[in-house]
Amino acid sequence: MAQAHPKPGLRPLLPADVPMLAAIFAASIQELTGDDYSEAQQEAWMEAAETEEFGKHLASDLTLIATLDGSPVGFASLRGTDHIRMLYVHPAVSRQGIATMLVDALEKLAGSRGATSLSVDASDTAQNFFAKRGYTAQQRNSVTMNDEWLANTTMKKTLGAPQ
Repeated sequence: MAQAHPKPGLRPLLPADVPMLAAIFAASIQELTGDDYSEAQQEAWMEAAETEEFGKHLASDLTLIATLDGSPVGFASLRGTDHIRMLYVHPAVSRQGIATMLVDALEKLAGSRGATSLSVDASDTAQNFFAKRGYTAQQRNSVTMNDEWLANTTMKKTLGAPQ
């Protein structure tokens, strides 16, 4: 008999989660973005998790943790009512619906907080994921991280009427 896959869960951020989320952040960048960013760009990006600011950003936003069997496997954060600041999933569970579950939850939360649209500065790696969800490109951006330039695209989605 086939073994059932554990059902993912969602919960809010706990202060003790920050080291695990930093590890997910780094693993996601290292293993999933290589087709779109150079090794130097990846290294500069991953260094953001090694700062005190990383935990402060997570705590200041509404951050949701995706879990499997109680262990964090991904996270997403909503800044204010209408901007997705972070979305990262551990490579071991990528393409298994974890990111979709996280963004679904953020879209519902944003809508319940009165947002009529939601924006994200999507990495080149995540751009197709967001496009498939109805986000449209608004502008290209270049950001500097630890002396490296990284490109991303600001994308926006109009949220539907509450159901």
